[in-house]
Amino acid sequence: MSDRSQGESALVQFSERLTNSAAFGTLFREGMDLVEETAAYLDGAGRAEAKALDRAVSLIYATESMRLTTRLMQLASWLLLHRAVKEGEMTLSQANREKTKVKLSAADPGPDDMIEKLPVALQDLITRSMTLQSKVRRLDITIHTPAVERAAIGNPLVPQLNRLKAAFEQTR
Repeated sequence: MSDRSQGESALVQFSERLTNSAAFGTLFREGMDLVEETAAYLDGAGRAEAKALDRAVSLIYATESMRLTTRLMQLASWLLLHRAVKEGEMTLSQANREKTKVKLSAADPGPDDMIEKLPVALQDLITRSMTLQSKVRRLDITIHTPAVERAAIGNPLVPQLNRLKAAFEQTR
């Protein structure tokens, strides 16, 4: 009996360990690298490409580069917040409260027909940022969806067994 109760208290919530995983580390590096790459592009080659665009496309470029920057800053905020959990600088519940300030649906890009008018390098950055956003959203749901509360009784099968007993007692 003592082995069972000891085992139950040793259960680990997957969501609490996810930020320490290799998958999170890879996602963090991918996100930070994309932020740096985007900044370098917008300050360098992107600036030159924007000057060569006609007025209408130049406005689309300005709008989409602003949306891209906003999206990446929100994603970077989420990643840094969860890295703080990984480093032990805050708890997952603190991160859960703080993440309400982060908008993972921020700045979705405009219509495809507008995006297609932009330089290929900017289109690529937008596509990659949307892929990153999708990955972060999935991870966010996995980490922050409340775990199903366990029954006060240690064995999770007890509620189902009790329902079966009750059902069979009614048929007698």
